[in-house]
Amino acid sequence: MATTVTAAHNSIWRHLYDSMHAAQKPKSKLKFVTLDKESNMSTLWRREEFVRICSKEELAEKEQDIEVAIPVKKSQETRYNLDPGSFFVNRFCGRRTDGVAINEALKIVYILRFKRLIDRDEGFLEVKDAEANEQHKSIIGALKAAAPKWDLRRLTLWWVTADRWLRATSTPSSKSLIYKKE
Repeated sequence: MATTVTAAHNSIWRHLYDSMHAAQKPKSKLKFVTLDKESNMSTLWRREEFVRICSKEELAEKEQDIEVAIPVKKSQETRYNLDPGSFFVNRFCGRRTDGVAINEALKIVYILRFKRLIDRDEGFLEVKDAEANEQHKSIIGALKAAAPKWDLRRLTLWWVTADRWLRATSTPSSKSLIYKKE
């Protein structure tokens, strides 16, 4: 079941991501750099756009202090005990984002996050936000420390059905159902 849910999530996310990219105005300086696939922190720094933000070595130096401060979960204890020296580096390198967009002209990196509307159920939203905050804490923290001239922003996009989208966008106060800037 989890594989099916993940596949559906990724399919919907790719469609949304591709649609945002296609709707982009020609003069826009925003570049969606992870259109092809979901990427982890290790694979992102193989891309030219990320190397221009900071070097992989600068990022590695900054992430170490942040990752060490994040507690090792019970489910991670075995890996930690096998190799405590490289555990934190490996954990950081394996962290993923749903997507990344970069505006080099304004020096802004958007860490994109995609959520389904059903994730907004009362109580569940707080749980998911806490998980995302933990997941992105070291990514954003390390990037801010390694590239202080850049603005790092997490952006959450909520997927909704067409009828829900139309209802949500028809009143100004309901637009937060679709988009949440953090």
